[in-house]
Amino acid sequence: MSSAIDMAKGIDIDSPATDLAKRVSSSLGISSSPTGAFHSPPWTMSGAQSTRVNVGSSTKQLKPFATEDIKILLLENVNKTGRDNLEAQGYQVTFLRSALPEDELIEKIRNVHVIGIRSKTKLTARVLREAKNLIVIGCFCIGTNQVDTQYAAEHGIAVFNSPFSNSRSVAELVIAEIIALARQLGDRSDELHKGTWNKVSSGCWEVRGKTLGIIGYGHIGSQLSVLAEAFGMTVIYYDAVNLMALGTAKQVPSLETLLRGADFVTCHVPELPETTNMIGHKEMEHMKYGSYLINASRGSVINIPALIDAMRAGKIAGAALDVYPAEPGGNGDYFTNDLNTWAEDLRSLKNVILTPHIGGSTEEAQSAIGIEVSEALVRYVNQGATLGAVNMPEVNLRSLTMEEPDHVRVIYIHRNIPGVLKKVNEILGDHNVDKQMTDSRGEVAYLMADISDVNNSVIKDLYSRLESLSSRIMTRVLY
Repeated sequence: MSSAIDMAKGIDIDSPATDLAKRVSSSLGISSSPTGAFHSPPWTMSGAQSTRVNVGSSTKQLKPFATEDIKILLLENVNKTGRDNLEAQGYQVTFLRSALPEDELIEKIRNVHVIGIRSKTKLTARVLREAKNLIVIGCFCIGTNQVDTQYAAEHGIAVFNSPFSNSRSVAELVIAEIIALARQLGDRSDELHKGTWNKVSSGCWEVRGKTLGIIGYGHIGSQLSVLAEAFGMTVIYYDAVNLMALGTAKQVPSLETLLRGADFVTCHVPELPETTNMIGHKEMEHMKYGSYLINASRGSVINIPALIDAMRAGKIAGAALDVYPAEPGGNGDYFTNDLNTWAEDLRSLKNVILTPHIGGSTEEAQSAIGIEVSEALVRYVNQGATLGAVNMPEVNLRSLTMEEPDHVRVIYIHRNIPGVLKKVNEILGDHNVDKQMTDSRGEVAYLMADISDVNNSVIKDLYSRLESLSSRIMTRVLY
């Protein structure tokens, strides 16, 4: 690794006598902060939303070390906006269009500091155990259930996602499916593609005046609610918590109440133990005869063999599925019984819309996701900010300025046990701590402090002393 130089003072923080900078390539410790080459945007956060702030040119851009040494692996065709943001920082970015089998993924992940994925890549404990250099994971999608977030947190690896950026795209897809199911558009289109003219009105309906039941009234469910009312639908919704209704929608007290009252039922819930097989044989018995079922949330939510039985019995008139319990790792002729044992039975049904997990697959959504997640990764790598992380305490400090050239930012991720702060502050107490913040989340705590009047030997001493503490998960020093 080339020497890391403080541009303001010309202090070489690489010691010829030690190989500290190379050692911290695996832990992302000692760092430099070049001020002229690679600039990342400063941000403030309000709740879970981020807002760009206008600052002067005096903001000091921190870096973990020479940016060309930061290795990033992007899988599953992450949008170009995200790739461009990361490459603009000077990072080494490797881009692949598909997910990788676990053994191949383990080989690829061993030397990277940042990995970006979508929904297909599974970052299990076995995979993460081999990722010795990894400090952060970017999920360029809504969900994070494909990542062992607990294992990641326990090993100091932050996880970021994009919980809101594709909400509109999913909501619009569901509206389209409601109309398509009500009019049997999929069947009529398929028939005409085969040369059969079949003009019928039996079993075809307007959606105006019908009742839409939304299970899960979050960002997608609430947007869908507004769109459905614009089509003249009555909206009811069920959620585990009390939520304010938009428009004239009404919350119902139980799932059974919703199922009995809705003409169309659509699921928008996370993958949790309590949502697995949330809609099965029993729940479908509660649904109206001739109703419709839509799932664009998680593949485990609906018991698909139960759905097949209900459709064959005529209880459910149509269904639209965008997610499945098992999904292929890439495009191809894979949706067969080898993947899911009921796949061919499902494909044989009439008035069933099957889409390959494309709810958020629009140019607008993927562009927004690429920007949001990549900027979160840059903030974490360059500044240590955890705002928006799904598995870490949310900690941030105001940016350093060029008037603070001899400052260092210390990040200490540690086990949340008694006595740690006392020991850490005994180390930091010998120096001028300008500002400090700490927070905990479960068994993991995150401390960030800016220290002034530092030099080469002080940085090395701080790093080595923090590394020696028994509570340590990961130590980073940004300079």
